[in-house]
Amino acid sequence: MVFVKESKQRLGGPATPQVQRRSSLVWRLAGLLWVLGGLLIAVPGLAAELKIGTASTAGIYYQAGRAICYLINRQSEQLGLSCQALTTDGSTANIDAIVEGELQLGIVQSDVQYFAVNGLEGFSEAGPNQALRTLFSLHSEPFTVVARQDAGIRTFDDLKGRRVNIGNPGSGQRATMDLLMAAKGWTKGDFQLANELSAAEQSLALCHDRVQAMVYTVGHPNASVSQATGLCDALLVEVSGPDIQSLIDKNPYYVHATIPGGIYNNNPEPVTTFGVTATLVSSTQVDADTIYAVVKTVFDHLEEFKGMHPAFGSLRPEAMVHDGLSAPLHEGAVRYYQEQGLR
Repeated sequence: MVFVKESKQRLGGPATPQVQRRSSLVWRLAGLLWVLGGLLIAVPGLAAELKIGTASTAGIYYQAGRAICYLINRQSEQLGLSCQALTTDGSTANIDAIVEGELQLGIVQSDVQYFAVNGLEGFSEAGPNQALRTLFSLHSEPFTVVARQDAGIRTFDDLKGRRVNIGNPGSGQRATMDLLMAAKGWTKGDFQLANELSAAEQSLALCHDRVQAMVYTVGHPNASVSQATGLCDALLVEVSGPDIQSLIDKNPYYVHATIPGGIYNNNPEPVTTFGVTATLVSSTQVDADTIYAVVKTVFDHLEEFKGMHPAFGSLRPEAMVHDGLSAPLHEGAVRYYQEQGLR
């Protein structure tokens, strides 16, 4: 549901009980119309509130959500919209919340988006999500393995038998880790410890030796990875080999990726891995005018948006309207892209 905030107005004196009852009835009817019709009700003087699901505050999803909301809120009166970026458990949780109407927008890994659209993996019980829609893609997200130097972990296969944080359920890194484990024929029992900490908790757990390695699907540079490499000289681990190549060959949302050398302490060389793309998604429940306003706001101020985090610096409009988009584009996004000659 899109929540509508009541504007503060000077009424010149206290409302009578009759006025209060009439006001209450008006708002109840407005809420009922939204629930029954799936409509975003535009009331003069009121701003419709958009909620964007991100992930942990340690990741770039949260920074992306805040950047989008900053651009929208700066023009709130003109757009008739306000925006709030919320921390969540990540990609899967964001899609579930969009389905339930608790969020209007969510930032989601391209692989998780694909699973939802096709009713695969964690979405097999719910079946294909025919209402999911994409707006645009964002930064690339290499699957990143970070390990303690004293753990002797130099490749992904070395994780077996170790204490590993495999990611919290509902997060994008957990979804990717589950696929990799299946490709290797591993279960959680193949680790000495399979921890399920959130991204915000895992770097300190690594430095305190509660786990020997952590996994993260994230854009770079990233504050959590910087913390692990800076506080305890952790190493980035290569993720490659026949099993990884097979995953890339079978799944169009995966690509080869390289984490540049020199952006983290004690990691001077590039690290080979693979990855996905971050995408902004919504659903058919959110009306086309609202989505058009969101897309136009970001693309009209794209250079400013790119300056809000190093991971956004290489964004190109031509790639943003194609890469990693497994779900159909929202009609509001299509309208803007056609106006700009991007589709």
